[in-house]
Amino acid sequence: MKYAGRLVFYGRRNPKPMSKKYKSWFRCFAGCGERYGLGEIIYRCRRCESLLEVCHDFDALAETSPGEWKSKFSRRRQIVSGPLAGGVWAKKEWVCPEVENENIVSLDEGYTPLLKLHGFLKSPELNDLYVKLCGSSHTGSFKDLGLTVLVSMVRQMRSQGVEIPAVACASTGDTSAALAAYCARAGLPCIVFLPEGKITPSQLIQPVSNGAITLAIDTDFDGCMELVQQVTSEENIYLANSMNSLRIEGQKTVAVEIVQQLGWEVPDWVVIPGGNLGNVSALGQGFKMMLDLGVIDRMPRICCAQAQNANPLYKSFLNDFEKFEPVRAKKTLASAIQIGNPVSVWKAIKTLKDFNGVVEQVSEQEIADACVLADRTGLFTCPHTGVGLGALKKLAVCRKITGDDKVVVISTAHGLKFPQLKIDYHWGDASDVNNPYANAPVRVEAAADAVVKAIKDNLHT
Repeated sequence: MKYAGRLVFYGRRNPKPMSKKYKSWFRCFAGCGERYGLGEIIYRCRRCESLLEVCHDFDALAETSPGEWKSKFSRRRQIVSGPLAGGVWAKKEWVCPEVENENIVSLDEGYTPLLKLHGFLKSPELNDLYVKLCGSSHTGSFKDLGLTVLVSMVRQMRSQGVEIPAVACASTGDTSAALAAYCARAGLPCIVFLPEGKITPSQLIQPVSNGAITLAIDTDFDGCMELVQQVTSEENIYLANSMNSLRIEGQKTVAVEIVQQLGWEVPDWVVIPGGNLGNVSALGQGFKMMLDLGVIDRMPRICCAQAQNANPLYKSFLNDFEKFEPVRAKKTLASAIQIGNPVSVWKAIKTLKDFNGVVEQVSEQEIADACVLADRTGLFTCPHTGVGLGALKKLAVCRKITGDDKVVVISTAHGLKFPQLKIDYHWGDASDVNNPYANAPVRVEAAADAVVKAIKDNLHT
């Protein structure tokens, strides 16, 4: 029923505590000391309005030795079905032990490839370069990793009588796709706030197909983010954006997977495309958790890569993060990170300071060229991965990253979700960038001699 502008559902409001060896809870990120249960519908500290972070009982976790954790995670890699089969829930004790196995909502996310990349940079050459293909996931982006945790926790809360009629998010495309898929899997109503005309058709059709209430709003992502926060604060609809730190718990498993795939070795650099900046703090938390539990003995350096047309963190970095000012993001090929007022900015800044990190910006031409050159190595990159690869190239040219460094670039989504960039580039229809590496189809008449001539004219050995 509707009452006083708020959706009201009847049920038990205070879920009983769960008895577990491992515990996790929300804590104020600003350090004011406030602490909340994961079963509470809360996104900011009630005392100081700071974002929250998920904390774990490290004393309990430390009872298991580093070697035992490695063995446990390696054994679970062999599980082919059931709640712990995916790459996120295989690390359940580190992620969200509050969720009972029967409430886990999974689409076998995680365990994405770590691909060694050859030939992307010729001068200077990087000999130990990898791309973590987070887009090789169910909905085609890393957002699956966070949404499996968040939707599972919603299912847990509802099983305990907490009133949650629907789950909602603002999105530039990928979050809405992941949320819609996991809500459909769980049988939960889903609402997505999308900036009209600013996401690709490949992204838009995903929440539509999964049955989400899809709102195309005449604004940009930042406008959608303001609206979804207002609506979820006035209605008891659960907010699924990355300001909800449950998302971070799933995304931090990318760091664990990288180290595991490298034989429990830490890379020297991790390059992360940054928009709303949740992924920067997520991977930072993953590496820090492994360090605190003795699984690794050092930290990598982190580079946050931003599109030049949406670069508020880069501008703050130039002033040693003394202040941060939002910007009005301009149109960029990397549409999913076209964000001028990122929610997780202070978490990202803290992470970059802790990891001796840097921020680099990449122009539209650099994004397009990086995508094309990476595709020539056998990938099919999204433009946001192009931002990461473009930043890598700039850091290599200025020798901040050298041939002795082991580097991992985070590929955030599958290129099939962003085909128009490639079509426009190769067909010569891109208005904002040149296309020096274009490879358009060659028109040939249906005659053998014409075909042979075309092959000889275009064959480069």
